[in-house]
Amino acid sequence: MSPRRPKSSGLDGLLLVDKGRGYTSHDVVGRARRALGQRKIGHCGTLDPEATGLLLLTLGRATRLTRFLIRAPKVYEGTVKLGIATDTYDAAGDTVTESSTEGVTLESIREAMSQFQGKLLQTPPAFSAKKVGGRKSYELARKGEAVELEPAEVEIFEFVATSELEDDSFDFRLSCSSGTYARSLAHEVGQELGCGAHLCALRRTQIGPFAVSDAVRADDLDEDDRDNLLEHVTPFDEIQLPFDDIRLDASQERRIRHGQTVVVPHLDSEEGDWVRLLSGRRQVLAVGSVIERIGSRGMGVVQPRIVFVGQA
Repeated sequence: MSPRRPKSSGLDGLLLVDKGRGYTSHDVVGRARRALGQRKIGHCGTLDPEATGLLLLTLGRATRLTRFLIRAPKVYEGTVKLGIATDTYDAAGDTVTESSTEGVTLESIREAMSQFQGKLLQTPPAFSAKKVGGRKSYELARKGEAVELEPAEVEIFEFVATSELEDDSFDFRLSCSSGTYARSLAHEVGQELGCGAHLCALRRTQIGPFAVSDAVRADDLDEDDRDNLLEHVTPFDEIQLPFDDIRLDASQERRIRHGQTVVVPHLDSEEGDWVRLLSGRRQVLAVGSVIERIGSRGMGVVQPRIVFVGQA
């Protein structure tokens, strides 16, 4: 007997939203809740109010996938202004230093940017939401209190200038791991060049396989246009996750429903990897992890960690 499709009091899926300037990520979630008439909505990675671009909103059961989607690599486009450093590392902050940009060329900018490639330790800006002693860093920084944040490892896949240098500004493209601060990179490039710099524009264009070109505008999150919004919701079972799928037979499905392990005869994933567990009809039953590989025959044991079947 195949498992029954779980009941839901609302939508289960993913909505791509193009956030406009001036909105906080929380603002967008609020608009989506009102437009869709649904309370259970989360988002996968914040954007600063002055930044624009892609937000992923998880709906209903999909909020339990947020932890996986938020880790996906990000792609940004933006603009750096040379000669002025700010305390927030972006245009919203107060000027800290102003310096001459004489002698700075596009070639020297590219050379400075090339220093930030691969895996590196990055210290988050003091004006960030990182917690210090249980309080957000920016709350302390606004009060003039000293803030010391621990550097975190990030990975830069691409960081290149995409325009000529004009009026002490240039455009760039950044592809990076989750948790990377584009404004910190702008600040650090300014330090490398010796003239200071800050981020004056930023747009997120991609999160993992999801592109802003497929998103609805935040301004269009309106309850009067709910039918149109529903057409843009990716159904729960079709949400792409950054790990392998495993199709199960009927006996394995029954075990998954009860939170029990299953033995998978042909497994490409390694011990410790996450996997998505699907029914024969490609319904998402659970997300699990490989807890053991058996010999050299490609077999493995998978433990369900988040079970969706039978949940309200």
